[in-house]
Amino acid sequence: MQFIKTFSFLNCINSRKRNTNIFVRKEQVLEEDKYLYNNFLKGDMDSFKCLILKYKNNLIYFLLKYVKDIQIAEDISQDVFVYILVNKKKYNFKYSFKTYLFLIGKSRALNYLKREKKKLEIIENMKIDVEPSLENYIFKNEASERLLEELKNLKPEYRDVIYLTNFESLSYREAGKILGKNEKQIKTLLYNAKQTLKNNLERKGFRYEE
Repeated sequence: MQFIKTFSFLNCINSRKRNTNIFVRKEQVLEEDKYLYNNFLKGDMDSFKCLILKYKNNLIYFLLKYVKDIQIAEDISQDVFVYILVNKKKYNFKYSFKTYLFLIGKSRALNYLKREKKKLEIIENMKIDVEPSLENYIFKNEASERLLEELKNLKPEYRDVIYLTNFESLSYREAGKILGKNEKQIKTLLYNAKQTLKNNLERKGFRYEE
C-alpha cells in the first residue's frame, strides 16, 4: 500500500514534467488527474498533494487577474484547496479538475472583491462630522488629530471594525457581514481594537475615555 502511495506521488511529479511538453495530449492529462483524484477519494493524501503541486501556480496566476495582489491570490488559492479537501466528494468528474479548481477560485476571488468594494465604499463615504459613540473624546478636544492618526496605525481589521460600528453606526451583525465574521467575533474584535487604541494613546501621554 505504501508503495502504491509513493508511486502515485512520483508519477504525478513525472507527469507534471511531461505536461510542459506541447506534444502531450489533453486526454492524457485528464486521465492522470482523474486517476489521482480517485486515489484521493480513497484516502491517498499523496495524490492530493500531487494535484496541488501540479496546479497551485496556475491557480495563483489565474487569481492574480482578479485580485491583483500576490499575497491575496496565494491566500485564496490555499482556501480553494482546503475547500476541496473538506468537500472532496462534491467534485463532478464531468468537468476537468483544472476547470473545477478555477471555477471555485473565480467564485472566491469575486466574493473577496465584493467584500473589499463594500468596505471601501463605506469608509470613503464616512462623514467625519457625525457624532460618534466610540468616545465623546474623539472630536471634542485638541487631541482628536492624534486619535485619528492612531486609528490609521491600527491593523486593518481593528480599524475597520471601529469605523463600521462607531462612525457608520452599523450593528454587530451588519459589520460582521461585511468583515466575514459573526456577532460574537465582532464584539471580541471591537473590544480588542479599543484596548489597543487605548494602550497606544496612553503610552504616548494621551488620556483615553469611552
